[in-house]
Amino acid sequence: MSDLIRGTARGESVVPLSILDLATVGAGDTPADALRTTTELARRAEGWGYHRFWVAEHHGMPSVASSSPAVILAHLGASTRRIRLGSGGVMLPNHAPIVIAEQFGTLHALHPGRIDLGLGRAPGTDQATARALRRMATPDADDFPQQLAELTAFLDDDFPAGHPYERIHAVPGEASAPGSGRPPIWLLGSSGFSAQLAGLLGLPFAFAHHFSAANTIPALDIYRSAFQPSDVLDKPYAMIGVSAVAADTPGEALRTARTAALGMLWLRRGRPAPLPTPEEAESYPYSPAEQQFVEDWLSNVVHGDPVTVRAGLEALRERTGADELMITTGVYGAEARLRSFELIAGAYDMTGDPVGESPTRSSITTNIP
Repeated sequence: MSDLIRGTARGESVVPLSILDLATVGAGDTPADALRTTTELARRAEGWGYHRFWVAEHHGMPSVASSSPAVILAHLGASTRRIRLGSGGVMLPNHAPIVIAEQFGTLHALHPGRIDLGLGRAPGTDQATARALRRMATPDADDFPQQLAELTAFLDDDFPAGHPYERIHAVPGEASAPGSGRPPIWLLGSSGFSAQLAGLLGLPFAFAHHFSAANTIPALDIYRSAFQPSDVLDKPYAMIGVSAVAADTPGEALRTARTAALGMLWLRRGRPAPLPTPEEAESYPYSPAEQQFVEDWLSNVVHGDPVTVRAGLEALRERTGADELMITTGVYGAEARLRSFELIAGAYDMTGDPVGESPTRSSITTNIP
């Protein structure tokens, strides 16, 4: 039970709560400011009792400083002691599989038993930047299963005899430290493709409910229906990402959440920029269509005072059957972000009960990766 987040005001156990962070850059701040806030959030999240802390790969976005997950995770590992750290995710088609094997093999060597390797298919950027990343005229992720198989073989040092890469070893990795294991692989998705693949391979699955809410339950159904037991999991393990903003009052939570809504509107309009301040979000001259976009976007954000946010998260958990919730709070202001996660931890009575020792690879089959 040490890997579950335990304890509520009524004493019942709840699913683990985790954090997805994008190193959000607000108006007037620099990426360096955002990365310092990410580091402080990870450090505090460990003390508050969150299970894991992931960072996501994005490129070319002025509001996001998490373009290099492996670099950030190395720093976060040195700034924390227990909390699991991972990528949510690394966009595998952007990279040669051997590079990811080496990067996460290095992270595993530096912080053994604490690293998760979450993988996605999307480029994490616009098509022009994707072409620059992938060095091809038309970026394509159709060979993702083959890339995944190659990455897994590098991590396990287990290419079959006669394979062109049979004599190539990812170092650090299993070949350089036999018996050390490797970081658990998660598949991430916002549709049915990765859900089905994760199920067939018996891998844990993380679904991006925070930007594809209509597809959440269908994708989880596909994952569970397709699931085949593996040496990693004996039954499905599904985590969903959810946007949540807690504040001392419902009005303040909504005011804070609106900064992210306007930032998303700008991004969808092709005008990405650092996140606006609450004052900018309040005074922005929304057209009727823009106002509808903001309202629709906010309808998928769990926001309010701590009691309201906990109730919303629990309702979502019950509706989806998720085994874990990963909260993302990409709003303006370091203080608002830190306070939101602190209030949510308090609502779940997590404060003062930090997560225990990280699970070993042998414990993954308990379905808590």
